[in-house]
Parts: sequence; structure tokens; C-alpha cells
Amino acid sequence: MEVLTKANGVVSVEEKQLVTFPDGIMGFENYKKYALIDSEYEPFIWLQSTEKKELAFLLVDPFLICDDYEADIDDGTLRYIGVTSPEDLVVMTIVTVPTDGSPITANFLGPVVINRRNNTCVQVVLNDNRWTTKFDIVASLKRKGD
Repeated sequence: MEVLTKANGVVSVEEKQLVTFPDGIMGFENYKKYALIDSEYEPFIWLQSTEKKELAFLLVDPFLICDDYEADIDDGTLRYIGVTSPEDLVVMTIVTVPTDGSPITANFLGPVVINRRNNTCVQVVLNDNRWTTKFDIVASLKRKGD
């Protein structure tokens, strides 16, 4: 399938790269279909809407950034997207890259949960005050490197 992207023009994607959010992403509930596309900057991945080329999110695996990150996702949510085994799960966070030079952050409070078996996704809001919507990626990586 050919997908018109925000960052890279037309990109060819395979069926396994296509994911569906039955409820959309918070603030973008009308858009349900996306493609996961490798970014030119590892370990980031584009979550590109297949319905609107201007709508794309940069994702990163939060466990690469923060060793003690936990996402306690309730069983009802996991059933909703058809998860039957922990091996089905992929947890990603949406990255914000500000244009004003302020820190690059990840939304650790609202991760994206992907069922890799059926490519169904949901964005959840965690009930955990340890996490924020503006988790500083660079500062965390510097702490890990110390």
C-alpha cells in the first residue's frame, strides 16, 4: 500500500505495518487508521495517519529511555484490543519535538498500546503520578549514561 506521509512523501508500507485505533488517538478521534513507518532517526518510529497526510506522530519505546517505566494497563483495555498474552503487547509513547528549543519530551502518562497480533491499538491514560505528559528524553538518557 502506498501512504502519503507528512515527512517523507509517498512511502510503500506492508500490511503488517498498518494499525487501527478503534477510538482514535486523544484529540484525533476521527482518524482510526495509521501506518508504522521507520524514522530516519532510530529508535523513533512514525505513526502516520493513512487518512490524513498532515497527521503523524513520532513514537519511541519508553523502556529505552527509562529503565523503571511501568504502564499498568487494566485488563478491560487489554481485552478491548484483543490481547490474550503479554507477548502480544507493544507499548510506545508519543514524542514532542518543540520548535522553540525546549526539551524533547515523551508522553509517559498516555502511552500507545499496540496488540502486535491483530494490529489493534489504543491510547490509554495511566493512573500513576510518577509519569507526566512531558517526560524529558534527553535528560533521562543523560542520567542513564552516568
